[in-house]
Amino acid sequence: MTTKRLYYEDAYTTRFKARIVERVRVENDMAVATAVVLDKSYFYPTSGGQPFDKGFINDVPVVDVTIREKDGALLHWISKGDIWSDDIVADVDWARRFDHMQQHTGQHILSQAFIRVAGAETLSFHLSDETVTIDLEATAVQPEHIEQAEFLANQVIWQNRPVRIRAATTEEAQQLPLRKIPPGRDGRLRLIEIEGFDITACGGTHVSATGEVGLIKIVRLGRVGANLRVEFCCGRRALQDYRQKNSVVSRLTAVLTTGADEIVDSVTKLQEEVKETRRQIKRQQTSLIQLEADNLLAQGKKKNATTIITRVYADAESDANHLRTLASRLTKEGNVIALLGLAGEKCTLIFSRSAAAPGDMNQLIKPALQMLGSASGGGSPEMARGGGPAADVERVEQAVARAERLLLGQL
Repeated sequence: MTTKRLYYEDAYTTRFKARIVERVRVENDMAVATAVVLDKSYFYPTSGGQPFDKGFINDVPVVDVTIREKDGALLHWISKGDIWSDDIVADVDWARRFDHMQQHTGQHILSQAFIRVAGAETLSFHLSDETVTIDLEATAVQPEHIEQAEFLANQVIWQNRPVRIRAATTEEAQQLPLRKIPPGRDGRLRLIEIEGFDITACGGTHVSATGEVGLIKIVRLGRVGANLRVEFCCGRRALQDYRQKNSVVSRLTAVLTTGADEIVDSVTKLQEEVKETRRQIKRQQTSLIQLEADNLLAQGKKKNATTIITRVYADAESDANHLRTLASRLTKEGNVIALLGLAGEKCTLIFSRSAAAPGDMNQLIKPALQMLGSASGGGSPEMARGGGPAADVERVEQAVARAERLLLGQL
């Protein structure tokens, strides 16, 4: 049995009586889902880009509403328990319903505004709990059209034009300025008409006058293939968006000690200062690492024209990135082998050599890592790296010393 869909004519009724005519139970390996079919309902099902209504049936939560394809019945999916009585009292969540009414009517207005301003048709519409989007034919939309369409849409809202529901046959609809004519139900179309502005075939819920939309604000633009995606919000969502962004602006003006109209300039100036500071720090770090490398090279052990450098750092004075940079600088040229270690909560070994130096770093690091209780690491004859669990400086020095002894035995 199909359900009489009362929301088609009245989107404002949220409490109603009805009768359960069918109970549906779907079982799978994970859970059991239960739904009821009513003889009539004001609950809107997911369709046409608009989400379903929520609410209660005899105080049992309704968590989803879908359309059964085979007969068009509305399935009211309930969260838990059963509804034993056939005669029920249902309540539609008004806050959610009105939000959807605002967003959907706002979409009709904005879509028509883009047609009038840019000749851009809406190709698709999507409404979720967080966002509302329309996809437009992007080739027709210029940057100046965005604000023009938004302003026109809000003018229509402020004029508080009536929004009416009417029905028409497919033949009658062909004589009307519809944006598109979808297949009708039983040869008839449900039309939403915004007086003197727009008429669209639609099965969704809408406000009765444009003033109830409150406000339309475009918040983001993006590309989806060759099309333009326009994200916007209406009514309560527009207010929430404004509150959030105004809060951010207020905090920024306090932190930057500047006016709202000067925030962009202030942030841009700060970004440039940060970039210059980073460049200065990088130059200083380069100089310091070069100085450190020169000192280590001067203190290195010599054997058969090869300079061997061993050094272990505590994690409070260095890190793995510093070790990599230092090893690279030490072995950039000449005949140098660097055996470097880092002690702390996670120990690290980096063994590296110059291209002209002898030895296989990959083979040297393996026995050193074994002393640290780890076999995690490796690399190439020129450079090898590995890590292990927490170890103090003395333990890491012992591991590096073992590698040094093996190396000296090979030279």
